[in-house]
Amino acid sequence: MTKPDTPLDDVERAHLVDPTDTTYAIDRFAPSPDVVDLVRRHWVPVWHLPEGESSEQAVLQYPVCLVVVAHDYARFYGVQSGLSRTTLVGTGWAAGVMLQPGAGRLLLGRDVSTVTDRHLELSDVLGSQVVSDVRAAMTDPQDPGCRREAADSLEAVIRAHLPLDDEGRLVNDLVDHIEHDPSVRQVSQVCDRFGLSERALQRLTRRRLGLTPKWLIQRRRLHEASERLRAGPGDLAAIAHDLGYADQAHFTRDFRRVTGMTPGGFARRFAAGADA
Repeated sequence: MTKPDTPLDDVERAHLVDPTDTTYAIDRFAPSPDVVDLVRRHWVPVWHLPEGESSEQAVLQYPVCLVVVAHDYARFYGVQSGLSRTTLVGTGWAAGVMLQPGAGRLLLGRDVSTVTDRHLELSDVLGSQVVSDVRAAMTDPQDPGCRREAADSLEAVIRAHLPLDDEGRLVNDLVDHIEHDPSVRQVSQVCDRFGLSERALQRLTRRRLGLTPKWLIQRRRLHEASERLRAGPGDLAAIAHDLGYADQAHFTRDFRRVTGMTPGGFARRFAAGADA
């Protein structure tokens, strides 16, 4: 079990992990073809830290809900609008599903805005049987077969919520467009592309994502910044310009407000990890 070979992975660039941290490893699995409308990615981290030590995992979360079963908790997470932080201690494991943007409301049964920056007990959302099934599968967290079986158990209960509705498909397409087209810098561009008024778009993203369209664009910028800064600080003014910021100061302010680090500090952290 290894970490991804490249920080340019579309999920890994959101994970602001200390590059020198070797206390954990993550398996990532693609979803089965029939559930790609609902499931974006599976991940199964396993960790071991000496007594008295801890490891904080910081993530610039994508605009999706998460389903997580761990050895000691099971939760349904709404989107963290800021930086998502998890502290690992001792020895443990988790089996998680990154849902597609349109899937959260189907599983939750109500507007996703009700769980923004919150989590619920998974048994209250998907029932207790899936929690039992995942923990039964993870008899040996070091066994790749057990990790795959745990992911399959989660996928099975999510599969029961197919098919994705038309509005959910629209949300999936909308988020995909914003994430993969760096020329999208204004909410009005999204409205034009999908034939929606700004008010209709605001209502849609609040209902299905618990977020604003402006948040989606800003988060895409921060993900791209995280990816580019791993290669070194370079010309920060040029990066700010490329990401659509008015100037470097606005870029630095946004990056530091969400991550707690300046762009230069973040880049130096990764440079130090590469040297190590």
